[in-house]
Amino acid sequence: MTRPHFGTLQGMHAAHTADPTGVISDDLLRRLDVPGPRYTSYPTADRFVEAFGPTDYLHALHERANGARVGGSSPLSIYVHVPFCESVCYYCACNKVITKHHDKAAEYLDALDTEIALHVAQIGAGQPVSQLHLGGGSPTFLSDAELARLLGSLRAAFRIVPGAEVSIEVDPRTASPARLQALAAMGFNRISFGIQDFDPAVQQAVHRVQSFESVRELILSARALGFESINADLIYGLPQQTPASFERTIAQVIALRPDRIALYAYAHLPARFKPQRRIETAQLPPPDARVKMLGAAISGFTGHGYSYIGMDHFALEGDSLAAAKRQGRLHRNFQGYSTQPDADLIGLGVSSIGRMGATYSQNAKTLPEYYDALRQGQLPTVRGLALSRDDVVRRAVIMALMCQGRVEFESIALSHLIRFEDYFAAELEALQPMVAGGLVEVDGDAIQVTAAGWYFVRGVAMVFDRHLRADQTRERFSRIV
Repeated sequence: MTRPHFGTLQGMHAAHTADPTGVISDDLLRRLDVPGPRYTSYPTADRFVEAFGPTDYLHALHERANGARVGGSSPLSIYVHVPFCESVCYYCACNKVITKHHDKAAEYLDALDTEIALHVAQIGAGQPVSQLHLGGGSPTFLSDAELARLLGSLRAAFRIVPGAEVSIEVDPRTASPARLQALAAMGFNRISFGIQDFDPAVQQAVHRVQSFESVRELILSARALGFESINADLIYGLPQQTPASFERTIAQVIALRPDRIALYAYAHLPARFKPQRRIETAQLPPPDARVKMLGAAISGFTGHGYSYIGMDHFALEGDSLAAAKRQGRLHRNFQGYSTQPDADLIGLGVSSIGRMGATYSQNAKTLPEYYDALRQGQLPTVRGLALSRDDVVRRAVIMALMCQGRVEFESIALSHLIRFEDYFAAELEALQPMVAGGLVEVDGDAIQVTAAGWYFVRGVAMVFDRHLRADQTRERFSRIV
């Protein structure tokens, strides 16, 4: 990972906190509104292959356990996927199981215990963990007792270090202040609420009804309980949304003052995600309206004390994520932007994705397949990828762009034994329209994303994506705007 020139980055940050309407025109937003990856990894998960299986993942675990890597093992992060939800949200593209039968949780927790034990058998007990995240689905589908059991299993197998980030995604419809108190008592110190939109018509259209008042009560409770960071998820481009209605939601979220905001563009891919077939295409806002929604969100949040972190994420100036952005310590993983250094990631649960050294792996996507592998005493890895040397070089460039907005040629050259200008000659040429458009600056030493370009950093990163350039198939991705 390259390090930025701090003075330049801080200058960019100052531009980000200013009124963005002077930097980003509607015309610029429209021209860059194309599909593209979110780059929580490179290569992206759609490039994983079934030829990578349990044996390959075991080898990666052995390399970590035996210290076979140059530079030794990195810190460890853990992600646990809880797939269950009581009802379906029509926009959802997550791997989920819709059920009101909470007794299904017991079998799933048994399977997680088995999967945890298989990992411990390979890397040993007591491995230090600096980041633990529960996502879904809806982790709060589990009862307090079930969540406590899961955390107990994890703590028995791993060592959660002091100061570790322990976070959970919460569906406001399945939570209460008393529930949040129980979560805090278990050791969760970060919490994320799925809001998406507060407009009643939009909520009805996506089958997710929750009042502003109920969410406000939860956020006030979380703040009183001392959670270190409170995040709110929003989506623009949903059915029945208008620029005016979404501006009201923005104002309501600003009034709630969460520490962080994740603002996602809705990707309507009904051929891939069955619940989205219940959304009437005619009710989706047109491109011009989406552009106005994004512009209003950027203006509203940055105008009320939020720093634009990158890739649709905002944080209050005093939040650790904003500080990491200012100081060039920002990182990116499968959960998004993080203050944690690059870490090996163990993904537990159905469909979870992990990263171990120069490999990625993904678990079985269905419960029967996941359970069957574990009953056979086998890790449920069904696909993944061993990165090539070229992948590793390009990952360094793309993550430097996504996190610092700057790539220094010498740093990449020394780390990967290449001459940057030669290795990426075609990419430097392809950047020229972005240079002319004021999105990127390129000199003899570095690529610098400008204040305007930072809002479209995905597009800049896409220039260095060899896989994407090879097939030009982008319909699988959400749009940049």
